[in-house]
Amino acid sequence: MAAAAAAAAALPAADPPAAIPQAAGAAGPTACRDFYWLRSFLAGGIAGCCAKTTVAPLDRVKVLLQAHNHHYKHLGVFSTLRAVPQKEGYLGLYKGNGAMMIRIFPYGAIQFMAFERYKTFITTKLGISGHVHRLMAGSMAGMTAVICTYPLDMVRVRLAFQVKGEHTYTGIIHAFKTIYAKEGGFLGFYRGLMPTILGMAPYAGVSFFTFGTLKSVGLSHAPTLLGRPSSDNPNVLVLKTHINLLCGGVAGAIAQTISYPFDVTRRRMQLGTVLPEFEKCLTMRETMKYVYGNHGIRRGLYRGLSLNYIRCIPSQAVAFTTYELMKQFLHLN
Repeated sequence: MAAAAAAAAALPAADPPAAIPQAAGAAGPTACRDFYWLRSFLAGGIAGCCAKTTVAPLDRVKVLLQAHNHHYKHLGVFSTLRAVPQKEGYLGLYKGNGAMMIRIFPYGAIQFMAFERYKTFITTKLGISGHVHRLMAGSMAGMTAVICTYPLDMVRVRLAFQVKGEHTYTGIIHAFKTIYAKEGGFLGFYRGLMPTILGMAPYAGVSFFTFGTLKSVGLSHAPTLLGRPSSDNPNVLVLKTHINLLCGGVAGAIAQTISYPFDVTRRRMQLGTVLPEFEKCLTMRETMKYVYGNHGIRRGLYRGLSLNYIRCIPSQAVAFTTYELMKQFLHLN
């Protein structure tokens, strides 16, 4: 997913800024703490929405290529980007983005808050610190966000896979009703959850680990070159925007490479009865076996990976830039 989306997954990778000593009994800090999680929720959600909207056309193409849509299966990434507007209009590149926005806001917000909570728990209760606690907390936060928002991702994929003139679903509400009625009720919304969780654990964990490590090493060894004071708190050092982009891109690329076969498996299972080979892909094992047997590794399990690499840089740029602006606007530093 969520490469899982890489943008939203990497947002909470940064450690919270060091607190500034305050006088005992001061009302200001107490009031700020009372609304800290709400402001964090808004910052993560808004940043995730901006990042996903920026790369929505690439997300649509990725779904079409991963599941070998018969209209575009003979095309590559760039030729599909050209073909979709010709066949479906430019809005076709944003098909399913409405459902994505409904999903990505709570996804980014939940993941951010869960990461901070898990990291604190792992450090204080389990006594694990250093880079390992970032890896563990990131994996757990990613899985928590996925479980909470998975039905929305299911609907978004179904809508994104549709081609103009061959609509099974007329919109988000209709898709929810149809899946519930025809695919086993509530459990129908969780098709493909297992490969999603198995893919999200290493993806989110490696993303957090890589980005957090790069940030920590960079700011400790070259603070003047790579960092700058936060505008809302000069005592807090943050990465410069282009350095954020570079670190996030590297983290997303590494994590995506490791977890991508699970992402392909998840998409095919989510599409379910939409695909003609539905009965051959009922379980995660059957799906991976089918994809590998019929399409191999490069054109099957890793089909569309180059698109994810292309998505990584603009997605991270928008995500981290928006998130840093929101943190300063909402005084999270």
